[in-house]
Amino acid sequence: MSASAVARGVAGSLPRVVLLPSGGDASGKGSGTMALNRDFVGRTYHASAPYEVSRVKIKEFAAAIGDPSPLYREPEAARAAGHPDVLAPPTFPIVFTLGGAAEALADPDFGLDYAMVVHGEQRFAYVRPIYAGDELVCTSTISEIRSMGRNEVVTVTSEVSTVHGEPVCTTYNTLIERGGAA
Repeated sequence: MSASAVARGVAGSLPRVVLLPSGGDASGKGSGTMALNRDFVGRTYHASAPYEVSRVKIKEFAAAIGDPSPLYREPEAARAAGHPDVLAPPTFPIVFTLGGAAEALADPDFGLDYAMVVHGEQRFAYVRPIYAGDELVCTSTISEIRSMGRNEVVTVTSEVSTVHGEPVCTTYNTLIERGGAA
């Protein structure tokens, strides 16, 4: 799938986040009867360290999503197109933004049974492209929790900027906990 200015639902692009399911019984199965804690809406979490964007990481991500654009691989092609270095595909921020909310998602008081979570949607709104050499930080906020039938839907909004405070993009990541609504 090619990356575009606004990308949605790129399968397999979520970062590896290890979270233990909350709730449930000694068998490790979630109870599926507790709604998510709405008190978490508005809580903000900061990434523990800046994320250093490298040419290698961009190239690997482009290969993983199957986008052959030379703008993601060849500095000369990127410069010829007016960029200072190779640029990252538009969906690249998912590599580091979801980790910003991992603390909230893993909090037992939140009530999320991660074993029942599926990826719903992702959107990106850019101020400027991400380039190799950028050092980025993100602040993630639990921006919405809503029930849809028996499912709970959580939206995490992440503001991405350089370590110097220059805004880069905003990401919106929606997760669905199946059968979690009370």
